Amino acid sequence: MLQIGFLRENKTEAIGRLSKRMENAEDAVEKVLALDASRRNIQTQLDNRAAELNTLSKEIGILFKSGQIEKANLLKLKTTDLKNQKANLTQALNSNSKDLQQLLYQIPNLPHDSVPIGNSENENIEVFSSGIIPKLHSAALPHWELAKKYDIIDFELGNKISGAGFPVYKGKGARLQRALINYFLDLNTAAGYNEVQLPHLVNEASGIGTGQLPDKEGQMYFINADNLYLIPTGEVPATNIFREVILKAEALPKQLTTYTPCFRREAGSYGADVRGLNRLHQFDKVEILRVEHPNESYNALHGMVEHIKTILEALQLPYRILKLCSGDLGFTSALTYDFEVFSTAQGRWLEISSVSNFETYQANRLKLRFKNADGKSELAHTLNGSALALPRVLAGILENYQNENGIEIPQVLIPYTGFDRID
Repeated sequence: MLQIGFLRENKTEAIGRLSKRMENAEDAVEKVLALDASRRNIQTQLDNRAAELNTLSKEIGILFKSGQIEKANLLKLKTTDLKNQKANLTQALNSNSKDLQQLLYQIPNLPHDSVPIGNSENENIEVFSSGIIPKLHSAALPHWELAKKYDIIDFELGNKISGAGFPVYKGKGARLQRALINYFLDLNTAAGYNEVQLPHLVNEASGIGTGQLPDKEGQMYFINADNLYLIPTGEVPATNIFREVILKAEALPKQLTTYTPCFRREAGSYGADVRGLNRLHQFDKVEILRVEHPNESYNALHGMVEHIKTILEALQLPYRILKLCSGDLGFTSALTYDFEVFSTAQGRWLEISSVSNFETYQANRLKLRFKNADGKSELAHTLNGSALALPRVLAGILENYQNENGIEIPQVLIPYTGFDRID
C-alpha cells in the first residue's frame, strides 16, 4: 500500500510513475489526496471538540466546588452538545478512513524507474540467458507423455481424486519431486536463508498484509466455515511472520526460506499452454524471502537473482531472465525479474521463478518497521523469490534430459534421488 505522506509530498512523481501501469493514475491519486484532506480536517475538528470538552469539564468542576450549581449545569448542557458533535465526527472519521483504505488497496505499487513501459508479457525485456538448448531425438515427447510412459505422474488419477490440476506423483516421480525440494532448501540454507515450516492456511489479515487481498481473492481457495484461505504461495505466511513487528536496524536483513504446497484456482486457464505440469491448482514451491533496510534492498534483489542463477546453472537447464514491463508487473511489486526455463519438447519458455522487490508497499500494509540510527521507526523493504517453483522445473528436466533410453537425472540431484535415470 502506498504511503499517503509520499503521495501528498510527491504527487507529480507518483502520478508519473503510476501512469506507467494505470490509465487513471492522476484521478486515483487526486481521490486519495482529497479523502486525506477531508480526513485531516475531520480529525482537526475532533481534536478541537475534545479540547473544548476537557476545558469545560475543568470549569464545571470548579463551579460545583464553589457552589455555582446553576452555571455548572448550563455548561453541562453545552458539553452534551459537544459530545454529540464529537460522536458524529468520530463516525465520519471512521467512514472516511475506511473509504481511504479501500481506495489505497486499489492502487498498485509505484514501478521502479528502470521498469520498461509495456502493456503485456510480449514487451518484457530479456536481460540474461544461459545454457544450450539440447537437440532431442526424433521421438522426443512432452513431459505429460513422458509421465505416462514411465508411470511417474498420473494426471488422470489426480483428476479422479480432486479434479484437473491436481497430479499424483508416483515412484521415481515422487522421489524426484522430493529430491528437488530438499536440494533447493539445502542450497538456500547454505546461502544464509533460515528455514521455516509454515501453516498452509492463512487468515484475511495475512492476505491483506502481502497484497493477495482484496486484489486476488478470486484466485484463492477459501474455507468459508473458518474464514481461512489456502496459501497461493509461501510468501504469504512467511512475510506475515513480521506483521506488526518493529525490528532493530542491526537485526536486518532477515532471510527466510520455506517449502510449501501452493493452491491457486487459476480461473479461466484453458488450452494447450496449461497441459500437464504447465499450470496446476496445487503445486510445490520453495521460496526465499528477505526483509531489508531500504538502502540495501536493490543490492539484495541482485543477490537473490544471482543465487537463483547458480541453482539453474547446477541443474544445467537452458534458461533466461526477463525484466517485467509495467503491464506485466505484479500488483505489489516495484521491480520483478522472471526466470524461464526452455521446454525443448514443447518448444516454449516456462516461468519457474519470479523475484521481486516490493519496497515499502507490503511493509506499509503489514506495519513492518525497524528502528533507524535516530531511534525513529521506518518502514522496511520486503523481497520475495521462488527458488524454485517445482512443476515447470520438473517438466524442464523430464523434457530436456530425455533420450532414446529414458530420462537422465541431473548430476547434482543423484545424491538426493538415489538413482541416475528413469526408464
